[in-house]
Amino acid sequence: MKTLINSTLIILYFSLLSCSNSNEDINNSREDINSNQNDLESLPKDGGGVQKANILGSTNAIYGHYIYTPSNYSNNSPNYPLLVYLHGSGQVGNSQTNPDELKKVIITGVTKLIDQKKWSPKFPMIVASPQLTSGSWNADDLHSFISYLIANYNINVNRIYITGFSLGAFGCYNYISKYGDESYAAAIVPIAGGGNTNSGSKFTNTAVWAFHGDIDTTVSKNGSIGMINAINAANPKTRAKLTIYPGIDHGSDNRTFDGSGMGTESSDYDAFNMTIYDWMFLYEK
Repeated sequence: MKTLINSTLIILYFSLLSCSNSNEDINNSREDINSNQNDLESLPKDGGGVQKANILGSTNAIYGHYIYTPSNYSNNSPNYPLLVYLHGSGQVGNSQTNPDELKKVIITGVTKLIDQKKWSPKFPMIVASPQLTSGSWNADDLHSFISYLIANYNINVNRIYITGFSLGAFGCYNYISKYGDESYAAAIVPIAGGGNTNSGSKFTNTAVWAFHGDIDTTVSKNGSIGMINAINAANPKTRAKLTIYPGIDHGSDNRTFDGSGMGTESSDYDAFNMTIYDWMFLYEK
């Protein structure tokens, strides 16, 4: 009986020790995240900023674009995170020949949320929404555009994020596939896209969270599945995530950008359990 009691006490001791270590790991992880966000918590609250249209040729940027700056932004303000939104094929246009073409960009994605006064991330961000005049998103042009933004705005270069829908999602993948660790992006959120599955090793230090509708007939979900599998096969620093919406065709963008898709995702893939913006804030270069 004494032996049995001693054995039980030993098992209980190590069980409690294991739980203690596990909780300590969780707490340390939370502390790491919190300490990484000290720069964000010190930023002034965004009470509603300005989204300005810059037609092609009106600035030195390679693209015509919209730029959103938070309410307290100024030339003397601290550096802000940057979110770059890449539109889909339906928003291609040349604002240099017709300024109204740039308005196409404001009817979708993050620019639409800002225009409708529905933009309220946990921390303020500068948002840049470039417009293609033709073709697809070119990695070198995108890199040049972000370089322009860094030179002209107070941007925290450790907190640059890129998201895109359809053609824009392909642009997200293509950018990291070419630039790898030399890219500006700490994290990307490609929605309904795909890319070069031979470039998985290029994403080692870039966090990725992909979204897709499972009955998408415009861009097959296999594009996202293939990329996420390829990235994870290369053992990235952060495991790439994939969220799939059952019964959804190509309209997986708005529900992702505004968070209304939370709770509607497939349990076979990663849960949509936080906004994509809160997730982005977890990562920095």
